[in-house]
Amino acid sequence: MLGIHDYWLFIATGILLNLTPGQDTMYILGRSLSGGLRAGVASALGISVGSIAHTLAAAAGLSLLLATSVLAFTLVKLAGGAYLLFLGVRLLFTNSAKRLQPDPQVKSTCGSAAHAFAQGILTNVLNPKVALFFLAFLPQFISPASPTKTLAFLALGATFIATGTIWCLVLALAAARLRGFLARNPGARTLIDRATGGLFVLLGARLAFSR
Repeated sequence: MLGIHDYWLFIATGILLNLTPGQDTMYILGRSLSGGLRAGVASALGISVGSIAHTLAAAAGLSLLLATSVLAFTLVKLAGGAYLLFLGVRLLFTNSAKRLQPDPQVKSTCGSAAHAFAQGILTNVLNPKVALFFLAFLPQFISPASPTKTLAFLALGATFIATGTIWCLVLALAAARLRGFLARNPGARTLIDRATGGLFVLLGARLAFSR
């Protein structure tokens, strides 16, 4: 169908890749621990939207620009690294006790979820390695003779995003369950925030200095 071959192998490989901890995983865990289930789910959905953007870009051939232009790749990775550094530094120096206090305003909660959603999109879109991953991984399961390569690419991308979204939502739910414990133990919450912030800083630095 559409020139796709070894589809079940693609699904199995995609699931294993989704289970491998990476930048998106750490972001979702951090947002779930910091903002609860709504923020975690919103960040997971944001990551998925970012992956959709990468899939469409790769299908249109835009990812070839990142693969062939050193300047384009450098600019995108520096922007992504700077954004992760910003998130990490904010977690390191923001008072955790203030975020533990319940906010009675529903509007504020919705705003926090919307903010996590937007952050998830930016975190994923500003990672050029994700774009190169889609460009390198998906074509391996598309026949060179297929007359519908673009549709095949989109179908595989949708499959990978679907399995990834399910796993991201599981991560968000699991991490959000820990929030009750952290609310009862401010010291542990502060430690988690500092560790997550440090992790974001390391991820940002790694992305910025990657080749």
